[in-house]
Parts: sequence; structure tokens; C-alpha cells
Amino acid sequence: MNGPHDMGGFTGFGPVLHEYDEPVWHDGWEPRAFALVLAMGMTGSWNIDEARHARERLPAMQYWRSSYYEMRHFALILQLIELGIVTAMEEEQGGMAMPPKPVKRVAKAEMIPAILASGGPANRPSNLPQGFAIDDKVRVRTINPSGHTRLPRYARGKAGQIVAVHGTHVFPDSNAHGAGEDPQWLYTVRFTAQDLWGQDTKDAVCIDLWEPYLEAAP
Repeated sequence: MNGPHDMGGFTGFGPVLHEYDEPVWHDGWEPRAFALVLAMGMTGSWNIDEARHARERLPAMQYWRSSYYEMRHFALILQLIELGIVTAMEEEQGGMAMPPKPVKRVAKAEMIPAILASGGPANRPSNLPQGFAIDDKVRVRTINPSGHTRLPRYARGKAGQIVAVHGTHVFPDSNAHGAGEDPQWLYTVRFTAQDLWGQDTKDAVCIDLWEPYLEAAP
């Protein structure tokens, strides 16, 4: 979807400030917020793409004004209410009013280091034929989906070249909406900055893009 999260190429938001020797946490509530997001993610109530889609559905001003952990906290609340795990009244009052809703699994504290170390691989087998190869010229489709997508707006309609093939991976556009993982071929596509931004520069940008986003370019 074309939401507030898709800020690539947009101006007017000020510089990206680098914090020298930045600490892991800026405030005491941040590790607690992260722990809540992680714990609820481990319940199996949603997948990672559904979580991303929740963040991008936050109101624009709330999204832009939020810090990294605030954004995830607000998206977590959105998901909990949508799934009926908590009610809007419970969230507002900060206490349980309804019996707890069962979840698929619960992550214990001693399990967390191994869970974080293993990551969440998204490569999946598929019988789909590979449509492109390294050095192929491609053009990004101009699409404006109403749901989740990992295709940034600034690349739509632009021509690039395949520089890596990563095999078949979970297709976020499907997985974010409960329609299955639908594994698709994933490529790294190289674009010149001049093609993307119209600037006279030798810089380039590489973007990982799924095959449904691409078409052959002459």
C-alpha cells in the first residue's frame, strides 16, 4: 500500500541524524516494549508480514512522530485489538476485563536467546520456473496495491538489471493477508541513481524484488 512508511525519495523530512556511540536503549520502557512485541510474535497469532502491514497502517502523523519502538508498540496494540486478544477498553484502562484468549504457543525466557540467534529464514521451495537471470534487463511494474507490498514507490516504472538470484522466498504481498506464503523468485536488481532520481551521478541502488514486481525490459 502507499502508506506513510514508504518514504524513499521523499523530501521535506529533514536530515537523517547519526547518533555517535548510540546506546542500545534510550529509555527504560524500550526493552519492555521490545520484549512485548517479541513475546506476542512468538505466540503465532500473526506472521512477520502481517506485523509489517500493521505498522504501515498506522495514521501518517502517528507513524512519522513515533520512534522505532513507539511505532512497534502502537502497531502491536492495533493487532491485539483487531484479533480480539485485548479490547479497546482494556488497552485504554490498562487492565484485563475479559477472560484471556488462548494463543498457539508461549515463549519462555530461556528460549529467547536461541530464538533470536536462529532468525526467521524466508526461503521456501517452489516449482515455479525462474523467469530472469543475472544480467537480464528488467522494468519494475507500476502498481499501487491496496494491501501490503515490499515494492517501494520510487522504483515503480524504472528499469534496472538483475545482479543476483536468491531463489524462492515467501511473497509478502500474499503472506501479509493470510493468503499463504506463495513462494516467488527473489532477485537483487541494480538501478542507476540517474534512472531513479534523474541526477548526473555514477551512484547506484540495489533493491531485492520478487518476480511478480518485474517484467522484461527491451
